[in-house]
Amino acid sequence: MAEKTVFILLTNTGSLLTKMIKLYTKKPYNHASIAFDRHLSEVYSFGRKTARNPFIGGFVKEDLRTGLFKQADCALYSITVTDDQIQKMKHYLQEIEARKKQYRYNFLGLFGVMLNKPLKRKNAFFCSQFVAFVLTESAIMDFEKPLSLIAPHDLQCVPDVQLVYEGKLEAYLKDNICYQNQVFSHSLKWLSFID
Repeated sequence: MAEKTVFILLTNTGSLLTKMIKLYTKKPYNHASIAFDRHLSEVYSFGRKTARNPFIGGFVKEDLRTGLFKQADCALYSITVTDDQIQKMKHYLQEIEARKKQYRYNFLGLFGVMLNKPLKRKNAFFCSQFVAFVLTESAIMDFEKPLSLIAPHDLQCVPDVQLVYEGKLEAYLKDNICYQNQVFSHSLKWLSFID
């Protein structure tokens, strides 16, 4: 069975909400997303739907090159998965995306984390709860505590995750664009050599 890689992206955007959460957690990263490629072109989470209002949230496909992410610090982790697991993840995400209007951000769940009291709500997730749920539903990993208590820093501590990068998100994205351009340029030279 072929092995593939998925990625967990932890970020700190420096927003007011992030600063408030950071006061409580004392951790460097307070937002979690899941990505299907090293270039971070396909990234999903539960977060704000509009950059200006943190209280309008739900399922989002994130554009890391705009808005709050432009100045973000990040840690990127990889997990080796099977083809079957990646298909389960994508199927699950497609189901949520098809019904995304029925899903909302689990603000009450954040208080559950603070009080260490699991608070599971139907069709509602906060970011790290969502990432943990997708990983669990796809049989990639199990967590020792309820998913409604999983914080972003818990995702760093699970077995088999490998740190890929830590630093400015914008610098990581620029490096990947340069690398992609070099590979593309090299491929064009090779094709012209064959002709």
